[in-house]
Amino acid sequence: MKANKATVLTFAEKCKSILSSNWQGQLNTIKADAKGSKEDIYTSKVKYICKRGKPYLWVPEKELHNVNVVVDERCSFAVTNPIPGPLASLLRSLRKTPPRIALTGEVVPLTEEKVQSATKVLREVIWSEQKAMSESSYTVSGILSSSDHSCTSRSESLKELLEAESSVFISMSDCDYPRVRSCMYVDGSGDTHKIDTEDMAASKADLLAPLSAKLIDGINQSAARRRALMLFCCSYLNANAKDAYVLSIDRKGFEVLSKVPSPGFKDGFGQFEWKEFRLSLKEEARDVEAFCRQLVEMEEEAVKEVSGHSGLA
Repeated sequence: MKANKATVLTFAEKCKSILSSNWQGQLNTIKADAKGSKEDIYTSKVKYICKRGKPYLWVPEKELHNVNVVVDERCSFAVTNPIPGPLASLLRSLRKTPPRIALTGEVVPLTEEKVQSATKVLREVIWSEQKAMSESSYTVSGILSSSDHSCTSRSESLKELLEAESSVFISMSDCDYPRVRSCMYVDGSGDTHKIDTEDMAASKADLLAPLSAKLIDGINQSAARRRALMLFCCSYLNANAKDAYVLSIDRKGFEVLSKVPSPGFKDGFGQFEWKEFRLSLKEEARDVEAFCRQLVEMEEEAVKEVSGHSGLA
């Protein structure tokens, strides 16, 4: 099923959504010492939050990055679309990688005033996720509670930053002028797409992004919901799936990774392959509640259709 442009996010929107869905990325800086910049690259994982689409990075005080950026501000920052749980293991076995983005530019240390502002945003991010979970409906809470909390809770992962002694950087953008030099989107097949920095700045993150990791894992951890995904393949895509996982979600729809018969074995016997499909929502989901409501409606419709075809309706 090939989705048209109206039913998918733009690459710039996908980049913003990946930034908003994750909370840690890979920071690369150029090694430096008292004699100046070196050619070697120093790499480590750092945690971050997004404020108005811009990543604020927390770098431990003893990290070499702190020395490097004083001498050479150039850096790159890579963030992967978070895919935890059984789907992550499956992708590794298939030698597939989740979509990811790579930003290049410069970083500067924050002033004390901006450190306080970033810390305030950090508290707001943690509070907003916890609030969304506590006030969610029965359907939404059922999906979220099925996920692996230790791997998908952004709020829990960021809480330790409130107590840790760390330096804070505003990564590759400032309120006065842009510091992003390039942005690249790398899809699951490894194909790269260069994003115009102006498009990136103008785009907004998908509103589902902050809880997307929990939603994806919650659906994939549920045997009943995975059976529903298989029904979707049958009802909406005319594909005889033997297994299925949600690969990604957004306000316009979601991608499903399904185990279907290989070409030449369409009778359901023989070899199988994992193939990606796109399913569009009837209307854009402005929040998690709307997405889950439409997901349940699709499940009910798929059950009715399959039951009707089997003479059970």
